[in-house]
Amino acid sequence: MHPQVKTQHSSQHELLLPVGTYEMALAAIHNGADAIYLGVPGFNARGRSYDFEMQELKKIIQTCHLYGVRAHLAFNIVIFENELPQVIEVLKEILPLKPDALIVQDLGLAQIIRELSPDQIIHASTQMTITNHEAISLLEDLNIRRFVLGRENSLDEIRLIREKTDKDLEVFVHGALCVSYSGQCFTSESIGGRSANRGQCAQSCRFAYNLFVDGEKKQMNGRDYLVSPQDLCGIEQIPELIDIGVQSFKVEGRLKSPEYVASATQEYRDAIDRALVKRPLTGQELSIAKQHMGLTYSRGFFSGWLKGVDHQHLVEGTYSAHRGVEIAKVIEVHDDSLVIESTDNLHLHPGDGLVWVFRKRSHWVEKGGFIYQVHKISQKKIEVFFSTDLKLDRDTVGARVYFNHDKELKKDLQRSFTDKHQFKKIPVTLKVEIEIGKPLTAVMMDGVHSVSAQTASPIELAKTKGTTDSQLKEELGALSATAFDLHKCELKRATQDPIYVSQKEIKEVRRHLSESLANIRSEFEHARPQFDQVKIDTLLQPRPRPASSKIKLNVLLREKDQVLDLVQAIRDGQINKADLGAVILDFEFGRDYLSSLEELKKSELRTGVATTRILKPQEYNNLKSIQKMNPDVILVRNLGALQYFTKTSPFSGDLIGDFSLNVTNHLTADYLLKKGLKSLCLSYDLNKNQIDDVLQFTPAEKLEITVHQYMPSFHMEHCVFAMTLSEGSSWKDCGKPCEQHKLELEDQFGNRHQIKPDQECRNTMYNAVSQSAAKYLPEWQSQGLGFARYEALRERNDELIGKIQTYIGLINQTLTVNEASEKLGKMESYGLSEGSLSRLTEYQSRKR
Repeated sequence: MHPQVKTQHSSQHELLLPVGTYEMALAAIHNGADAIYLGVPGFNARGRSYDFEMQELKKIIQTCHLYGVRAHLAFNIVIFENELPQVIEVLKEILPLKPDALIVQDLGLAQIIRELSPDQIIHASTQMTITNHEAISLLEDLNIRRFVLGRENSLDEIRLIREKTDKDLEVFVHGALCVSYSGQCFTSESIGGRSANRGQCAQSCRFAYNLFVDGEKKQMNGRDYLVSPQDLCGIEQIPELIDIGVQSFKVEGRLKSPEYVASATQEYRDAIDRALVKRPLTGQELSIAKQHMGLTYSRGFFSGWLKGVDHQHLVEGTYSAHRGVEIAKVIEVHDDSLVIESTDNLHLHPGDGLVWVFRKRSHWVEKGGFIYQVHKISQKKIEVFFSTDLKLDRDTVGARVYFNHDKELKKDLQRSFTDKHQFKKIPVTLKVEIEIGKPLTAVMMDGVHSVSAQTASPIELAKTKGTTDSQLKEELGALSATAFDLHKCELKRATQDPIYVSQKEIKEVRRHLSESLANIRSEFEHARPQFDQVKIDTLLQPRPRPASSKIKLNVLLREKDQVLDLVQAIRDGQINKADLGAVILDFEFGRDYLSSLEELKKSELRTGVATTRILKPQEYNNLKSIQKMNPDVILVRNLGALQYFTKTSPFSGDLIGDFSLNVTNHLTADYLLKKGLKSLCLSYDLNKNQIDDVLQFTPAEKLEITVHQYMPSFHMEHCVFAMTLSEGSSWKDCGKPCEQHKLELEDQFGNRHQIKPDQECRNTMYNAVSQSAAKYLPEWQSQGLGFARYEALRERNDELIGKIQTYIGLINQTLTVNEASEKLGKMESYGLSEGSLSRLTEYQSRKR
């Protein structure tokens, strides 16, 4: 018989591993993972990862459930308007597979899931940029079970969030670190048309950049990878994270190898289990664990932001790819060998791999090879020989040596997910009833489920030796070919007389029990859920288009001198204040706001102040300060600020949402408008056609499009000013070089991208090339668009006023598109671009 499944998964202390292939799933399962996460085909944040077919997804989920491992599906990208029907069809395919959770970025998608499957567990992706409890409270009506916090949250901040919410919290503890906040990186979009919010990240943070300080190139002595963080390794922080009450410990790496997954699973499993019994790993054990994991992949390990910001150590700066573990320095070079010396004992063997890095003139040179022979000179000094094909450079003396391939370790890791004798086993108990004249009845239990089976024939009184108890236990317990291991077997005899049971029938009972229990655990059979088509149709219903009206031009300024330029232009009659909507201030250091607002109010202009893009638990003073300023408008850039100004401390003026809220479809727009926003700026991930689609389905008069900007690319907790112009690790000891200097990062194309700090010392890199939507503005005006925005960066005087005048002329139809474009183009150092707006075909990554 097959009883109803009542599996209860505890969400406490979950070790969560990445899966990009079936082998990676096996590596996670059989090395101790509590859960895995893998991408929904075509709709996940790792565009280069392999897209599973539905049958492959089903197989992985069933295998996970068989072994008691949860399977979470990552649906963690923004959804475009024209994709909503396709998304619904995909959900109809994956919901019957019973994933343990769907990991979601898009708020519109979360609403669809709630409509289609009210009981489906949803986790909020780190792509939602959740860094405070206010954001969690805002989304209460979506019934999101778990929130994946931003990687930039420190242990202290995580603790404060934990104190304010009873939702599950998930924290990244290992793997690659994005330098930009997840969900807030537009570098790949602005430079190459590849949206990180769509899983198409070009890894622009891993590029080398030249540093320009006040217009002059600064030599960094080979430290050219200025925004490429070392990999996160938070194994040392596991005990404190458990103490805080974090439910899930997440490892990054769906594009990495099964060996990487196996190693990380083993080490973090041990760390969590040891922490739970108050026996945390010792310093030596931590070093060994880090070496094992570093050999499968490492750009160097650091604790990321878990211990707070450390601008001198987060980014090492001399490399951006896998090197393994630094172990020694080269002290001698021979024709086919290197003598290396370490502060620790060295254990290397033929077949292992080394990489060494040295300076040759002004460049870093990286070489490596497999060891052919090892000659031990002392515990800490060895000579390693390589193939004669490898030419060894005399400049190698002093080189840093990295151990990046351990032949035996790799074999051991591979065996853990390929050798069935090492596979995870589920302990089961058997209860067997024995009564002559009745079939033998056996019940198999795994602690949650139970299944029963019986022989086809009744038990007979043995005429000779018969079937012994030990034979019964041995035959019923022969489960080596299954996922189970017999922990206990109880025989309940109605008689002590010798019995006879056919061995064939005993085997059949065992087979039936193991298969039935496996089927129940795997949940092989699912009733296909019934979906309400009327609700679905209602979700996708277009809105009546409003009548064409004049667009209001909002202007965003980034320094007081720009405010004074604008005010003077109005006084001089160069700009009619009636042509402007709100003038929004977004200053670097939080200074000059009050005096600037006063100047704007004297000119009877509608005033606004922008919040920071990120809100952390101890940063509410910024919000309180904005409220005290009493502008007409607050530009809301994060979900926490929206909750704060609507519920925690209601604001009497208008709240308008910014691009950073990632609105790419009408469902997300409607949701946020209902939360109290008067208008919304559409996401910078949208091209022109995708914007048109949203305008068709959303009240266009409540939408805003940024029509001129230097697109904000990286938005970073990492401070490039402190890293390169000071020896300080934070604002407390950096000397604030950002207040004295202008920084630019020059890319491989020669474009210089300006870096600006905000009030919380976060850096934003702005694209060198401006993006203009002048070409499309008249069409959007005819579609009823409510607001357009011009964003200034460093423009002053005639350039600033000239650009504003040009867009006013375009809106008032006193300038044609060609005339406006010509005027704007003459004012741009790097020319004028339509950027992502004109890219009508989305970049598709090459699949694994």
